[in-house]
Amino acid sequence: MTNPKPLDFAASMARFQADRATFEARGATIRPANKTALFDALAAAGITQVMVTFDGYGDSGQVEDISALSGGETVNLPEAQITIATTSWGDDIITERAMTVAEAVEQLAYDFLSETHGGWENNDGAYGEFTFDVEKGTITLDYNERYTATETYEHIF
Repeated sequence: MTNPKPLDFAASMARFQADRATFEARGATIRPANKTALFDALAAAGITQVMVTFDGYGDSGQVEDISALSGGETVNLPEAQITIATTSWGDDIITERAMTVAEAVEQLAYDFLSETHGGWENNDGAYGEFTFDVEKGTITLDYNERYTATETYEHIF
């Protein structure tokens, strides 16, 4: 019989933090080019803003809606193809893929959710909205996390 070594929790956490930092750094290197490709395509189509709503709970979640605006009017996203780079946890490879603008918006939304709130769809879940502001060149996440709270009282009479 082999005696297992005790888990070195501090070392495990240090490895996880190092892996997380590497993943975040890789994501940061591809973000500027991805934003430029997307915002250039949106600007060329006259789109000023894209809103992406998402919702998830019970271990399932998805993008609910993608809406594009031009001067306050709802418009269709362009059918143009753009190239977006992606990376995955635990993989040093950066992959470039051609996809439609709508697919790129959805892919980036999922990537940003995974990057900032991994597991957002689990248990009570979360919901929210991304705002892609073409003029400002920003992507803002409004994130709302659900949770179950319990308040316990004891009364002795």
